[in-house]
Amino acid sequence: MDWSKGYIAEYYISIVDPASWRDSERIEIKSGSASRTDEGLRQSADIAVSSFDREREHWIRAWMNVEQNGSSEHVPIFTGIASVPGKTIGTSTNNVPLECYSVLKPAEDVLLEKGWYAPAGMSGGDLIRSLLAVTPAPVEVEEGSPLLVDYIVAEDNENHLTMVDKILKVIGWRLRITGDGHILVGPQPTKPVCVFGDEFDIVRGPVEMNDDWYKCPNVFRAVSGDIAAVARDDSEDSPLSIENREREVWMEESDCDLNDNESLEEYAARRLKEEQQTILSLSYSRGFDPEVLPTDMIRLHYPEYGITGTFCIRTNDIEFNDMTTVSEEVDTWA
Repeated sequence: MDWSKGYIAEYYISIVDPASWRDSERIEIKSGSASRTDEGLRQSADIAVSSFDREREHWIRAWMNVEQNGSSEHVPIFTGIASVPGKTIGTSTNNVPLECYSVLKPAEDVLLEKGWYAPAGMSGGDLIRSLLAVTPAPVEVEEGSPLLVDYIVAEDNENHLTMVDKILKVIGWRLRITGDGHILVGPQPTKPVCVFGDEFDIVRGPVEMNDDWYKCPNVFRAVSGDIAAVARDDSEDSPLSIENREREVWMEESDCDLNDNESLEEYAARRLKEEQQTILSLSYSRGFDPEVLPTDMIRLHYPEYGITGTFCIRTNDIEFNDMTTVSEEVDTWA
């Protein structure tokens, strides 16, 4: 399927058996959209159908059937838990709105036991797999997960998902969800999954650009207990320096996560440099590509817009329409 060319699309949902993870009953979609992001539950959907069982929640899967020049494809767009929050009575059309949460919702809804902790020396990937066992969705964890160097203790009201995110941050890995509801856990990407532009031109203008440096500090204070260290940008070559901006812009951090053998002064200098790194963010609409998910690396090559570089996808929202429009936000790959 050439996703840069035109096609005919139809959408429907199916009820999913959480035990087998297979489809059963088919229900036509009247309208719908799905949102994907790189944090929290990662996915959600708003879908309207003509009928749905209001007495209980159901696992559902949204599908797109595509036809293009005699060929066809069956593409899952969203899988999760659906319920009916309310209904409208006395209208000429029967429109049932579904509120749909991602496959991570069961992990968000289960609190950890008091005193739970992730032990130092354990595989981060194994711990994540164990924490996500509360959801029926298939979980795929890549081999070679880093080990935890320190303990991670659960805080008050800590749930399985927030602990998963803490472990991911510590080991530097990421979590993605495919359209059919598979949870993928693995390291950060090292190469783009695709290149938009030239031969695969699916980005539709206008493109909104944002590289706001206004809030970047030129003075950083690191505080640890009763000790403080201050780093200042006094460089003549730095456009953000005190001299060039002709004023001071301070930032303070008291929850300092020092590297091994790193002094507080070195930490302050490092964090000042990190906070001064401006990130180019882009917002645009594009055509659909089932292989591209939040946290993926992509390459954009649109010299006519002055855009050529590698970016990380933060969000993409999919509208279930004839063009399967995707509204996307990306940041410069750091």
